[in-house]
Amino acid sequence: MEQFIERVTGSLRDHRSRASFALYAQGLLTDGERKSMEPMAARLCAPDDVEATHDRMLHLVSKSQWDDAPVRDEAVGYALDAVRARGEHIEVSIIDDTGFLKQGKHSPGVHRQYTGSAGKTANCQVAVSLSIASRDTHLPVDMGLYLPEVWINDPARRRAAKIPSEVVFRTKWTMALLMIERAKKVGIPLGTTLADSAYGDVAEFRAGLMLLEQPYAVAIHSTTTVAVIGRSGRVGESSQVAKLAAGISKKAFRRVTWRQGSARALSSRFARQRVRVGNFEQTLLIEWPIGEAKPNDFSLVHGHDALSTKQMVRILKQRWRTERVYEDMKGELGLDHFEGRSYRGWNHHVTLAICCYAFVVAEQLRFFFLTTRGARWNETLAPAA
Repeated sequence: MEQFIERVTGSLRDHRSRASFALYAQGLLTDGERKSMEPMAARLCAPDDVEATHDRMLHLVSKSQWDDAPVRDEAVGYALDAVRARGEHIEVSIIDDTGFLKQGKHSPGVHRQYTGSAGKTANCQVAVSLSIASRDTHLPVDMGLYLPEVWINDPARRRAAKIPSEVVFRTKWTMALLMIERAKKVGIPLGTTLADSAYGDVAEFRAGLMLLEQPYAVAIHSTTTVAVIGRSGRVGESSQVAKLAAGISKKAFRRVTWRQGSARALSSRFARQRVRVGNFEQTLLIEWPIGEAKPNDFSLVHGHDALSTKQMVRILKQRWRTERVYEDMKGELGLDHFEGRSYRGWNHHVTLAICCYAFVVAEQLRFFFLTTRGARWNETLAPAA
C-alpha cells in the first residue's frame, strides 16, 4: 500500500497532501457502511483526533488544488501492470453513465434527470465513465460529472459549487469521446469500445470513434435507419433496422452462447448484415432472444469485419461488466457517499475511489485466482487490503 500511494501521489507536491491522500484511501478501504468523511474519520482514529482527521480529509478533497488526471493514470497503470503479469490483455473499453441520488439541490450537477441506476427520472447527479476489461478483470479508468445546461448557465450556482470558468456544457457522448481520446494519448489499452444505445445511436459519437481509429460495438435503437449492402456491393434502400430484421428469414439466425451464467449458459439467436449508415459501412448485428416474438436488439460493429458472429457477440456482451464496476465502487468504496458541495471535491473523491479500486484489483490479481464466473469483490477485499 505504501508503494502504491507513493506512485499515485507523485504529482502531489505537498507531503501533507500525500499523507492525507493515504489516510482518505485507508478510510475508503476499511469496513463501514458509510464512507463520507466524518464516519471514516471516526473509524480511523481515537475520539480525540476525529476532528483533526476530518479536517485533513476535508482540506484534501475540497481545498487542495491537485490534478486528478495524472493520479488516475498512475493508479490504472499500477493495476495494468498486474493484469499484464497474469498474461491477460484488455479486450474491451466500456462507456456508460450512473446516477447518484440526492435529496437537495446544491450538490454540483444535481437535477431531475433520468438515471439507469434508479430506472427513472429522479433528483440526482449523473457521471459518465470509461472502464476497461480483460477476460477476468474490469477496471474504471475515468469518470466525469455531467453538468446539465441549467447548471452551466447559472452563474450563482457555479460560484457556490466552485465550478471553474473553463468548464462548459458537454453532452454525455462528447464527454465519453474526450475520455477515450485522453486514454489513448496516455497509452491506456482500450480494445473494442462498447456502449448502450444512448451513445451508440448518436451518429457523431460513432464518427468520433472512427476518427480516433477506435473499433466499436454499440447498441442502437430499433428506429435507426440503415441501407443494406448486397453481396455485389450494391447499396439498397434505407429502412429502419426493426423493419429490416422482420424481413430476414428465421433460418438466418444462429444460436450463440457467450458465457456461462450463475444458473445456466447465456445464449440467444443472432444474424448479421453488412449495412451503410450515413457515409460509413459497418456490420449490423441483430439479436432475436429465445422466447421473444421478434428480433428486438440491434448493434453496429465497426473494425471487426473478419470476426465470426460468435466472436462479435462475445465482445458485445461484455458491456455488463460496467455494471459490476458501479456495484463494486458504490457498495465497497463509497463512490456515491460524497456529501460535499464543490465540483473539485466531487472529482477528488472519485479519483480516490478509482485509485482504491485499482489497488484492490492489483492485489487480487497477484494473490488470488479470479474468474468473472465466480469471484465476488467483497470475498477478497479484506485480505487484499
